[in-house]
Amino acid sequence: MSLARTRIAARLLAVAALAALTAGCFQPMYAEHVDGTPGLREKLMGVDLPPVDKPNASRDARLGVEIRNALAFKLYGNATGMPPTHRLEIRFQTNRTSLMTDLTTALPTSENYGIDAQFNLIEIATNKSVMTGSTFSRVSYDIPGSYQRFARARAFRDAEDRACQEIAAHIQTRLASFFYAGT
Repeated sequence: MSLARTRIAARLLAVAALAALTAGCFQPMYAEHVDGTPGLREKLMGVDLPPVDKPNASRDARLGVEIRNALAFKLYGNATGMPPTHRLEIRFQTNRTSLMTDLTTALPTSENYGIDAQFNLIEIATNKSVMTGSTFSRVSYDIPGSYQRFARARAFRDAEDRACQEIAAHIQTRLASFFYAGT
């Protein structure tokens, strides 16, 4: 009986020793650096977000503002005042596809809404592109009743907003990866 307890204690001691050896290898992604170098949060706050180039008062202009605002909140939170080191240019296209239609009215009952976005991160000091990428978002929404046009309009707008939030989250993740690991 004591041999089994000794083995268990030896295994626990080995696990604790391995954990102690690797404890210094872990560094949280958003942690502040103690050596004075800027952390990820400060690097993300240096990204300037110019307005998305879309015609004024168009549906795409509203989406551009939605993506830009969501991305600004994800990058900066409520902080402001950092001088920009990089500029992020975003372009996007939208699409909508009917998934199901009502057989009696031939009106759609379920649709997919999608945004395909391309982004380019430019270093301001050199005016060179340091990272490019693309992302997409596909969200579906139901249209409650074939004659409820206001419900359909609201469902469509909610789908647009969800897709914009997803695009902003994808871009923020890619930027964090770039500034943290250089990839």
